[in-house]
Amino acid sequence: MTAQYACDPGRSRGRLYPEEESEFRSCFQRDRDRIIHASAFRRLKHKTQVFIEHEGDYFRTRLTHSIEVGQVARTIAKTLDLDLELTEAVALAHDLGHTPFGHTGEDALDALMQPYGGFDHNAQAIRIVTALERHYADFDGLNLTWETLEGIAKHNGPVGEPIPHALAAYNARHDLELHTHASAEAQVAALADDIAYNHHDLHDGLRAELFSTDELAELPIVSDCFSKVDRLYPGLNYYRRRHEALRRFFGVLVSDVINVTRANLKDLDPHSPEDIRAAGRMMVQFTPSLWSDLKVIRDFLFHRMYRAPGVVEMRAQVTKVINELFPMFMSDPSLLPKQWRKDVAEIQSDTELARIVSDYIAGMTDRFALQEHARLTGTDVISARS
Repeated sequence: MTAQYACDPGRSRGRLYPEEESEFRSCFQRDRDRIIHASAFRRLKHKTQVFIEHEGDYFRTRLTHSIEVGQVARTIAKTLDLDLELTEAVALAHDLGHTPFGHTGEDALDALMQPYGGFDHNAQAIRIVTALERHYADFDGLNLTWETLEGIAKHNGPVGEPIPHALAAYNARHDLELHTHASAEAQVAALADDIAYNHHDLHDGLRAELFSTDELAELPIVSDCFSKVDRLYPGLNYYRRRHEALRRFFGVLVSDVINVTRANLKDLDPHSPEDIRAAGRMMVQFTPSLWSDLKVIRDFLFHRMYRAPGVVEMRAQVTKVINELFPMFMSDPSLLPKQWRKDVAEIQSDTELARIVSDYIAGMTDRFALQEHARLTGTDVISARS
């Protein structure tokens, strides 16, 4: 039984292209399933979270990250009596628009696309699920429900001006009410993303030996978790000790979100999803004190992990890959695969060509981008680096 403020699949605002409903799946279940079966979702397996895909089998990729976000989101949504399938659909789709090489690739592609409207991974996710996935006979994209599209577009809050190009283009056809907050389900997906990456980036940084367990144990929140583990398990094995501490850190974040959100909902007393959207603030939040502690942890990760010398060196190399691929395809679109050339034949401006090139590069996995760059330039940036 879901709460009054939860999104009800029986009252969905529907799809852009009407379809017959399934006899045994809700519309939000179908959205979730379509996302899982999408080509873009599979490609997340070989896309960077922090470390380039080839750097180790144990580091998170965009796919494993998305699965972890989905798991956290379902846990929180179930506790708050929200619709689980809608929450999971938004959680699993939130990173579909990411380029190869993580935020480094996005920064490079955005800079190259500035003359043509820029690039934004969140807007690109909308473009993927509404246009670029081309498997269905009746429509381009996945034809997701309004609620799922809304969640993907604005799970982090209302979208202000300037609205990213890809999102603005779709919104002109199908109004997602970008000026309002999203559903509680989408807000849960957004906070689940924060919880997942703050947790697993500490794990991956330790595995990469970018910082020590002793340094980690000095961080806010984490220090209390280590203290509790040491009281309960004196003399615990080194690896189990840090895993136990980070497991408890994970639990602290989840519990905090649930407790704050319950208090916010009690204060607002919403009777419909529209009350959540019109609240004027996020309902799903951390406490201010925990959010302040997370900023300290993020600052630590930024300097010790995201800007570690080896990571910075790799950032420079993969930026070069994007910077060299983009002008090649712009100057000679025949280098694009055959299935992309039909779109090229129909363009009427450099902006339209740039958007096609951007779509192609953004869809690449890490390994494919490196292979294409090596094939077209004769330079293997990974071999050259090693």
